[in-house]
Amino acid sequence: MLVKTFGSAVFGIQAITVTVEVYMDQGIQFFMVGLPDNAVKESHQRIESALRNNGYRIPGKKIIINMAPADIRKEGSSYDLTIAMGILAANEVIKTDRLEQYMIMGELSLDGGLLPIKGALPIALEARKRGFRGILIPAQNAQEAAIVGDIEVYGITALPEVIAFFNGTGQLAPVKMREEADFERIMLQYEFDFADVRGQENIKRALEIAAAGGHNVILIGPPGAGKTMLAKRLPSILPPLNLQEAVETTKIHSVAGKMGANRSLVSVRPFRAPHHTVSDMALAGGGSIPQPGEISMAHNGVLFLDELPEFKRSALEVLRQPMEDRVVTISRARMTLEYPASFMLVAAMNPCPCGYYNHPSVDCQCGPGEVRKYINRISGPLFDRIDIHIEVIPVDYVKLSDSRPSERSETIRARVMKAREVQEKRFAGLTGIYCNSWLPTNMLHRVCNIGEAGNRMLKTAMDKLGLSARAYDRILKVARTIADLDQSAGINIEHLAEAINYRSLDRDNWGR
Repeated sequence: MLVKTFGSAVFGIQAITVTVEVYMDQGIQFFMVGLPDNAVKESHQRIESALRNNGYRIPGKKIIINMAPADIRKEGSSYDLTIAMGILAANEVIKTDRLEQYMIMGELSLDGGLLPIKGALPIALEARKRGFRGILIPAQNAQEAAIVGDIEVYGITALPEVIAFFNGTGQLAPVKMREEADFERIMLQYEFDFADVRGQENIKRALEIAAAGGHNVILIGPPGAGKTMLAKRLPSILPPLNLQEAVETTKIHSVAGKMGANRSLVSVRPFRAPHHTVSDMALAGGGSIPQPGEISMAHNGVLFLDELPEFKRSALEVLRQPMEDRVVTISRARMTLEYPASFMLVAAMNPCPCGYYNHPSVDCQCGPGEVRKYINRISGPLFDRIDIHIEVIPVDYVKLSDSRPSERSETIRARVMKAREVQEKRFAGLTGIYCNSWLPTNMLHRVCNIGEAGNRMLKTAMDKLGLSARAYDRILKVARTIADLDQSAGINIEHLAEAINYRSLDRDNWGR
C-alpha cells in the first residue's frame, strides 16, 4: 500500500513542502531514500520505540520511504511524526481520508511525546501557501505557527493525540495566537529606559539622531563612562515593530531555534551583543547546516559590538557587505541562502589600550603611536560605514547625584517617530527605503540640498578631517535626519555643522 504524508524543509527563512511517500509490501527490509541526513535516518529507532510504548509497532514488512523532492537534502529530526503517520497509515492503523489535508511535523521522544522543532513559522506559511487545511506540530511551537491566519494550527503533545485525530476518536482544538490582542501593549515594554541615565545629554542627542535616521553609531570613551548603558537603551527609543517587521524577525528567530516554548511573535526590537571572541561564522551565519548569525538575529533591531578593536579583523570585515546591502548571502556548493540583515550597528570602544586617552582627569599610560595603532585595528572602510562618531566623557559627581528625573525613552521615542513619519512620506512609493540611512546615492543631492554656504562648510571640513567620499554621503544623510527632527523642509547650516561634528573621531584626526 502506498500512502503520502506531508512535511516541510526550511532553507534560509523560507520553507518548501516535502512529500513523504511510504510504500509497504511483502518482505522485512526498511529503506529510506530522498537524501536524508543521519538525523533523519535515525528516526527509524525513535519511531519504533515511540510506537511500541503506545501499543503500536512497525510491521514486519518491506517498507520504502521516499522523501520528495529527492534532490534536496532533508536535515534534522522534525520529520519523525511525518514518517510515523505514513507508516501507520500504510499499515491501515489510521484512516487516510484526511491525511493529505494536513502538514505534519514534530520530533518524537522514545515515549511518544513531541519535542519542539525549528522554523515553525516558515513551515506554517508554506502550508497556507500550498493550500493545506491545517498543520499539526508540537504544542511548544503552536503559538508561533498560529500567527499565520487562514489555516488550522493544532498543538500536539503526544503521538496518541495525532492517531485519535485522524481516526476521528479524539478532538483537537485549533490554537489561536494569544498575543495578537496585546501586541501593541507588549511591543512598548522595555527593560531599560533613558530616564536611568544621568548627564550625557550630548550622547542622548546623538543616539536620538541615530534612531530617527537608522544611522550606525560608534561610542568612544574610557571605561565606566556609560557606553554600554547608553547602547542598551537605544531600542527603547526606536519606533515599535509593526506587524510585518515582527513576522520577519520572528521567522529568523524561529529558524535559529531561539523562540522558546509557547511564544508567538517577537514583539520588541532585538538587541544582540555578541562577545568579541565571536567567530566569523557565528557573526554572519553559516555552518554545515546553515543557520542565521548574530547579524541576522539583529534584523530590525540593534547589533551592539562592545570593545570593537578586540574583535578579529576578519569578523569585522564580515560586517561591511551586510551594512550596505542589508542582507547576508551564504553560498554553498549545492545552495545559496539569503538572510535579512537590516540592523543598526552600535559599537563601543576605549580610545586606547589603557583606556584613558583624552580623559579629563586620568593620564594616558600608552606610549607614542600606541593610540594610533589601536584605532588602526578597525579598517577605514568599516569606519566610513559608521555615520556617527561620538566621544563619551565620564559624568561628574554633581550630575550623578542629581535626583531630578531624566527624560524618559517614551518622550524621545515620540520625537523619533515624528521624524520617521517625515521620511516615510519622502520615500513613499520606493521599495526597501524607509529611513535616511538607506538613501541611495542617486537621490542624495535631491533630498539633501545644502546650498552654497553649506557646500563651502562641508568642503572645508573634508579638507581638514581628510574624509572620504563615503563619509561625505554620511554627513549629508545625518544632516537630513537632524533637519527632520526639527521638522525643517531644508537642511540649514546648523544642521550641517552638527552632522560634521559627529565625524570628529574619524581615523584621520584621532590619536595623532
